[in-house]
Amino acid sequence: MKKILLSTITVLALAACEDPYNRSGVGFTGIDGEPRTVSDVPGSVAFVPQATNIPAELAILPAVNVVTDETELQKVARVAIDNGGQTDTNAVALSGSDVNLYLSTVKVNGTLFGVLRTANNGTRVDNSIGAAFGQNAEQFTGCLPTGEVYRKGTSSRSSGFAVALNCS
Repeated sequence: MKKILLSTITVLALAACEDPYNRSGVGFTGIDGEPRTVSDVPGSVAFVPQATNIPAELAILPAVNVVTDETELQKVARVAIDNGGQTDTNAVALSGSDVNLYLSTVKVNGTLFGVLRTANNGTRVDNSIGAAFGQNAEQFTGCLPTGEVYRKGTSSRSSGFAVALNCS
């Protein structure tokens, strides 16, 4: 009888310390211990980094419209690269490991291009970045690529890449 009475008194004493209708807990839900809220402090358990949605950021920016006499697609793509955005106001900045790249859309003679270029023409990046841009153009732009990736540069390093897009 003493064991039951002692257990009951302990439970009642602990229950008296808390409002029975306050079920907010201590910040965890369930057995797995997931945080109940999110935190903006890096390194904390509940930290959720701010998500970036590159296609949404790119959609806010207007496409640059350019008219040229060129008809060959490779030359039209070069015009698109030359007119692609290179600042935070006319392109989406993509931070790389050693160089910042800028993603923008340029419409040349009615053909829409996704353009990825360096901050200035003196900086060049490996051509493998252009190949990766072509393979992932849909993830970056929200539009399907309709051809090959064109580049402006040498056989190993380039300052810009362009791919024709189909956004319909």
